[in-house]
Amino acid sequence: MMLMPRRRDFDLFGDMFDDPFFTNNDSKMMKTDIKENDNNFELEIDLPGFKKDDIKMSIDDGYLTINAKQEDNKDEKDKHGKYVRRERYFGECSRSFYVGDDIKEEDIKAKYKNGTLRVEIPKKEEKEKLPDKKYIEIEG
Repeated sequence: MMLMPRRRDFDLFGDMFDDPFFTNNDSKMMKTDIKENDNNFELEIDLPGFKKDDIKMSIDDGYLTINAKQEDNKDEKDKHGKYVRRERYFGECSRSFYVGDDIKEEDIKAKYKNGTLRVEIPKKEEKEKLPDKKYIEIEG
């Protein structure tokens, strides 16, 4: 165990490694819960810090793809126009789910509130399988 000096609640290494550069990675992004109901599937996707306009959804070849892109720029200047602090963060994450070839854009409902994207995908009735041919027995 290594002890690091602290001054006025400032921890150089603790603060540095809490930065999104070190903590944001795809394994922690877009945590998703999937719930099956009688008529649909519900996805709840965690997207904290994103705005509704940062999130795009598309469907292609039966795959629903959710893409979230974030750009954050914090510029602070002193009264002489010199930078006191300048930070930028750019991040993007994406996930795809197979929903079936029969699902169309208009079938899917989505709502984003408090950092959680809720998506409802209806269950489509499976096409009935054609009955097996029945043969009539021929006597003789």
